[in-house]
Amino acid sequence: MPFTLRRGRNHRPLRRRKAALLASAVSVCLLAAAAPAEPLGVGDRLFPYLGNPGYDVASYDLSFTYSGKNDKPLRAVTTISAWTTTALDRLNLDFAHGTVESVEVDGRRAAFTSAGEDLVVTPDHPLPRGSWTRITVKHTSDPVSAKGQDGGWVRTADGLAMANQADAAHLVFPCNDHPSDKAMFTVRVTAPDDYTVVANGLPAGAERVGRATTWTYRTQHPMATELAQVSIGRSAVVRREGPHGLPVRDVVPAADRKALEPWLAKTPGQIAWLESKVGAYPFETYGVLMAQASTGFELETQTLSLFEKDLFTKPAYPAWYVDSIMVHELSHQWFGDSVSPRTWSDVWLNEGHATWYESLYAQEKEKRSMQDRMKAAYGASDRWRAEGGPPARPKAPAPGQKISIFRPNIYDGAALVLYALRQEIGTPAFERLERAWVRQHRDSTATTADFVRLASATAGRDLTGFFQPWLYGEKTPPMPGHPDWKSGRNAKEPERDKHGKQSGRSRSRAEAPGHGHAGPGGK
Repeated sequence: MPFTLRRGRNHRPLRRRKAALLASAVSVCLLAAAAPAEPLGVGDRLFPYLGNPGYDVASYDLSFTYSGKNDKPLRAVTTISAWTTTALDRLNLDFAHGTVESVEVDGRRAAFTSAGEDLVVTPDHPLPRGSWTRITVKHTSDPVSAKGQDGGWVRTADGLAMANQADAAHLVFPCNDHPSDKAMFTVRVTAPDDYTVVANGLPAGAERVGRATTWTYRTQHPMATELAQVSIGRSAVVRREGPHGLPVRDVVPAADRKALEPWLAKTPGQIAWLESKVGAYPFETYGVLMAQASTGFELETQTLSLFEKDLFTKPAYPAWYVDSIMVHELSHQWFGDSVSPRTWSDVWLNEGHATWYESLYAQEKEKRSMQDRMKAAYGASDRWRAEGGPPARPKAPAPGQKISIFRPNIYDGAALVLYALRQEIGTPAFERLERAWVRQHRDSTATTADFVRLASATAGRDLTGFFQPWLYGEKTPPMPGHPDWKSGRNAKEPERDKHGKQSGRSRSRAEAPGHGHAGPGGK
């Protein structure tokens, strides 16, 4: 007998069943809403609670008001525009060092609380999957570091700068603080008239009202939160033209402009040199920010790399060494900024390449042998792997020292992997690979597996077996073409150690290899 819907007594039980199901669903929703807020993350192996699931940020609009005192919190408003990637009753933002005054979602007041280093926001209506949403947070941004927190604002002699790598942008503003979620940025800073403000990207106006000026900057390319930069100080902005008419602007203490000019004048030539190796510069502008601060590192903040001024003024650092540090940070604009790591375990792709081009520049310009440096790195590689893990699987950061992932194994140890690869596939194929890598992944993120696949395609053969021990092995494999090279715990360090300064963001200068830069500046 075919099925038929019968009216009458069977209809009322059906309605009751529907009502019961609806009541059950409401109960589940109420239970979910009542569940305690908890910190979330995107599953990064090194930083489990960094980033947040459920949405994809398209843009940040950051507004800061600076009083003129760099030990007082800034008033701030952060507006995040994002697409939801799943249905959300509430969402988490990374934010851990400021006071939240209010939160709005799509123009309506939203409830909020904290959980770990997250700001947990509950809108007054659920957000469907695939919806466009705008979150506005009124808050303070504290430039004085809390105990156990490093990074974020850097207090300089005359103002502030930023150093957000690797896990510190959320100490400055609410965000999805993971490099896998890049976004466009607009930055507005209001400061007293005797200050100059410069940020990532290009200027979009300066409006004076009373005794204060509001400076606006916008990026033309997506950027990871860890690469944000804002300089507030009594600064001079020095402008010149780079290759192909590229606007180059440097930010230096006004009193030191003349003394620093010989260093600033080097940047256009360094850009041209790197373009000859890997292709066109990937952004809308570039420059160096020379800060009067003691950080122990330099940092590749996008389009405006952060340096300590002392690097350029102290006679302890040879000119060739300072040159190579500048190139390290510049290299990151391609490797790390334009092509960002999908996870922090992929950071060797940033630092290995920046160290590679730093060393290649020193060889071509100053006759500092790359082979000698790589041989010394090979000798120390087993010890580096034991202490910090292999290049593509670095050990987790030490408690309270988030930037301690920036160890020698991801600098010279990772450059050593690239040297072995060039030995394995030959220089022409290696150079094609480098150009293809930054071209194919421009303005995006990429993984170690992506690099292995592209290297294999470029070489015309599967290189998985080659890369596995070099990237993940506890011991350093034999170096192709150099069967005499030995690695051991008592091996000599690479030459740059004797200068006491390094080229990556988080490495302290005491551990730095001799040709490099220090930590974030090319972290």
